[in-house]
Amino acid sequence: MGKRGNPVAYMNPIAMARSRGPVQSSGPTIQDYLNRARPTWEEVKEQLEKKKKGSKALAEFEEKMNENWKKELEKHRKKLLSGSESSSKRRQRKKKEKKKSDRNTVRRRKRRLLVQVLTHHNTKKNQDSLIKKVQCLRKFQL
Repeated sequence: MGKRGNPVAYMNPIAMARSRGPVQSSGPTIQDYLNRARPTWEEVKEQLEKKKKGSKALAEFEEKMNENWKKELEKHRKKLLSGSESSSKRRQRKKKEKKKSDRNTVRRRKRRLLVQVLTHHNTKKNQDSLIKKVQCLRKFQL
């Protein structure tokens, strides 16, 4: 590892920047920012009052939206009130279907227990479970 070709002298970047002189700023200085024109307290109060009042166009728009919203709510209420009769019928139909399905499950359970009791082997080990199943059948009033 010898010397590389074309030796270049080290240039100190800070020294080079100093030799160029001060940098010309393109924008406003801090002094300009601090000396800018500011509104008086009275002008600030007037601006705040104007903001509180709001614009007439915005107020009109809000009123129109409120009216539209009220109309929409009224339509929705009428729709719900007219449809309430059919919804109560739907509820009654669902209750009937549920009762029917409950009856079917009870019937299936009765049949299953009955088949188990009739096909059960008569051993000492199985007698306890057989007695429980018979009691369960009695509970179902077979």
